[in-house]
Amino acid sequence: MALVGRATVQGTQRYAERWQAAEPHRAAMPSRPDLLGGLAISSLGLGLAAGDPTDEIDAAYRAAIESAVRSGCNHFDTAPSYRGQRSEATLGRALANLFAAGVAQRDEIIVASKAGFIPYPADAPGDQRQAIYENFIAPGIAEPDDLAGGIHCLAPDFVSHQITWSLRTMGLRHIDIYYLQNPETQLSFVDRTTFRRRLQLAFARLEEEVARGRIGCYGVATWEGLRLSPVSDHYTSLEVIMRLVTEVAGARHHLRVVQMPLSLATLEAMTLRNQPIGKNLLAALPAAGDLGLAVVASAALGQGQISPRLEQALGETYGGLDTFSQRALQFARSLPGVASALFGSVDAAHVRENLAVLAVPPDRQAALRLVHMKGR
Repeated sequence: MALVGRATVQGTQRYAERWQAAEPHRAAMPSRPDLLGGLAISSLGLGLAAGDPTDEIDAAYRAAIESAVRSGCNHFDTAPSYRGQRSEATLGRALANLFAAGVAQRDEIIVASKAGFIPYPADAPGDQRQAIYENFIAPGIAEPDDLAGGIHCLAPDFVSHQITWSLRTMGLRHIDIYYLQNPETQLSFVDRTTFRRRLQLAFARLEEEVARGRIGCYGVATWEGLRLSPVSDHYTSLEVIMRLVTEVAGARHHLRVVQMPLSLATLEAMTLRNQPIGKNLLAALPAAGDLGLAVVASAALGQGQISPRLEQALGETYGGLDTFSQRALQFARSLPGVASALFGSVDAAHVRENLAVLAVPPDRQAALRLVHMKGR
């Protein structure tokens, strides 16, 4: 039986207050009525992308999710394409167990998932192309031309199918944040006019899904699109995205959030002024804020790409934190405009260690000093 309910302002605030009462020095979760409908989202979130599609990793993730919820994290990010369709099921089982045990309630937890990359079961036999035909083309969920490169799809019926799939797989009735996953992938296969039309049709369908009560709000989860020069093939404009959604849904649309990589290794969203907003040219992170969008930072640990010089600077800046991971997460969550920074781990002890950062207030000025240091 699917779990009813959704994240609410009252529920997420209750969760925040409970953890702040348990640890009085814990930094408060932000709750802004103009972002994410006022939900109080933990400034660190757990992403479920990494790991092999095995029973052992499933079990490790369930322990990691429990550790996260018990340590003050109420934000979980997944997708059907993660780990051969296993990550969503793992998250659903872990949350059901936590709710049954009274550790948390459904209205306290923010669940995010995505549509875009065509999912394929890791253990499915046979030819992948045949499976795509049988699962998506033959039933009329997508036309062959909708499949960009055979790997990515934004067709409205595909988006709705993926929402249905995710709800069933996670055992939920509602997904709180729903992303179009790496939409810039389309630009490797279609022209920009076609890309924009596909985005609009997807946005229109997502508005219908909000009205049906199956998702709370939606956004775009990008990898490189917002971090490129405007002359790059995969460049994505936030101003254009907002114009497209406003044309189909009006000013009261539900596009509320954008996800992008942000770490000391990937600072383009802070340093590259590539987003025209009115008469100004801003970097993607401040541009999103000007447009009223919440920002979720992905790959916040830097994926091992931070130079020794910057790693030393992290240690000097956040000397009160014990590990590189803690310092990297403190940096990402402290960047102005970041609502939550995602990290991935299948180790429950590592999750607890990382989430100890929540007891330390974000330090915007220290983060900005590091940004300027990298620019030198």
